Amino acid sequence: MRTKPYLPKNLVNVITLGCSKNLVDSEVLLNQLQANQINAVHDSAEKTPIVIINTCGFIDQAKAESIDTILAYAHEKSLGNIQKLYVIGCLSERYKDDLVQEFPEADGIFGTQSLPELLQELSAEYKQHLIGERLLTTPKHYAYLKISEGCNRPCSFCAIPLMRGAHVSRTIESLLQETESLAQKGVKELILIAQDLSFYGIDLYSKHQLANLLEQLSQISGIEWIRLQYAYPNGFPEDVLQVIRQNPKICQYLDIPLQHISDKILTSMRRGISQARTQKLIQTIREQVPDIHLRTTLIVGYPGETSQDFDELKQFVQQFRFDRLGVFKYSHEENTHAFNLLDDVPEKVKENRLQELMALQQQISFELNTQKIGKTYKVIIDRHETPYWIGRTEYDTPEVDNEVIITSSKPLKIGEFYDVLIHDCQEFDLMGSINE
Repeated sequence: MRTKPYLPKNLVNVITLGCSKNLVDSEVLLNQLQANQINAVHDSAEKTPIVIINTCGFIDQAKAESIDTILAYAHEKSLGNIQKLYVIGCLSERYKDDLVQEFPEADGIFGTQSLPELLQELSAEYKQHLIGERLLTTPKHYAYLKISEGCNRPCSFCAIPLMRGAHVSRTIESLLQETESLAQKGVKELILIAQDLSFYGIDLYSKHQLANLLEQLSQISGIEWIRLQYAYPNGFPEDVLQVIRQNPKICQYLDIPLQHISDKILTSMRRGISQARTQKLIQTIREQVPDIHLRTTLIVGYPGETSQDFDELKQFVQQFRFDRLGVFKYSHEENTHAFNLLDDVPEKVKENRLQELMALQQQISFELNTQKIGKTYKVIIDRHETPYWIGRTEYDTPEVDNEVIITSSKPLKIGEFYDVLIHDCQEFDLMGSINE
């Protein structure tokens, strides 16, 4: 006779899939659970009686990971290893009816805006006074700050508005209050995230407010770095550039997803910007902030992308030499505008184009890293991997960008800043030592 495993009382495991915006949602959920005296852990390998999976539904690969995770925990439930299984987040917002049919093992399926309903299902109360409060899952020296939700852009390939709704900015006051709380917890690096940073404030204040927000956030004691991620190129508020250049707390780093450069593809993607305007924007950014490091993302294999379109994209990457670059294969997403187009680029061609662009970027990154050898940079320490200390410069965001691999004769403190002399490099990493 099989013996059921011991299940700790009142313990919830929150599994987070997808982007940093999902992670913030999980942190809010964890804090609400804790406030209701419900013990909760994040992405834990230990057995728990209740599992909540915060899903991603962005592209095929992310959806597949979410489905596989649900399947795995549904199997665990069938074995008696967990008692309750809940599914939340983007995938369940987009495909709730399908998931209800496919996963009868799930005790509840909730969308992106259903936190009060989920808490009620757990016999917990949604505590309004905790809005903006989170239980951090990142190392305590950095945190994400989600400044808005949703997106108003009409991009043909993107399903985010289907899952997250229209753009809604948070008030400056609420963001300052949350940042004060984060700083008191020891956060030194603030990473601003949204579906679209460029649109921040227009819905609330009838004008761009990102530059103003940055100035006010930088005045909060304890915050030393502020980083910008996910700024839409069309309508980018150029007054932000002066703040980046003049304010030492604002990292000289910008994540600005461009997706493509061919005018034909940009028009079909409904990006609202041309090749000429894109190139002019990059030139303007680099002229106004000469030391800025730019990250972008590109899509290959979009419907109708010819070899000529791809050659334009390659030439663009070679010419503008981005410091950081990611590439996605086009994912044919139902209920998007592009779903009406024929997904006519073969999967093998998509993969080859992705690999070709990444090989090109690998060489560019190595050449740019080589230029850093012999220079000293301010580095924040993220972790220790014996015998090395691993950190980042202001030009790198956690988990996706370059790291600095450091040797030191003395122990370093995680979350502290050090001056590091770079003496070698790889394609996507720097090697350095502490100036002593």
